[in-house]
Amino acid sequence: MPINPNAFYRVSLRGVPHFAGRRSNLQNGIEIASPRWARNDNRGYQMSKQYYVHIMTNKNNTVLYTGVTNDLKRRAYQHKEKLIGGFTKKYNINKLVYYEVFEDAYYAISREKQLKGGSRQKKVGLINSINKEWKDLYDEL
Repeated sequence: MPINPNAFYRVSLRGVPHFAGRRSNLQNGIEIASPRWARNDNRGYQMSKQYYVHIMTNKNNTVLYTGVTNDLKRRAYQHKEKLIGGFTKKYNINKLVYYEVFEDAYYAISREKQLKGGSRQKKVGLINSINKEWKDLYDEL
């Protein structure tokens, strides 16, 4: 199989091909994925999407919420304005105190699961490592 320089080849961490796309993208067991810089009709080149893992809290910093999204500003706004029911609305989660950026949704979701599985103490340590005052990072987005 000739190597196409305009495509990248994705293999899972265990060395087994990762079949996230359609089977038509498969060539000899290797998935051909879109390049990082994809042509977008007449608008030139655009960068691929970004994904965010974030931690939000309430005004007293007593409750922590961990989530993942592809539009952090929109998602934080939804929580602040209580546009979405559930945990964040019930516990008044409205302050963004920590986030990480990823270029691959798989890694963002994996990191979210890792953080959700960790203790509160580890999350507090993570927040303190970049935001000691626990100020709202929403305005810096």
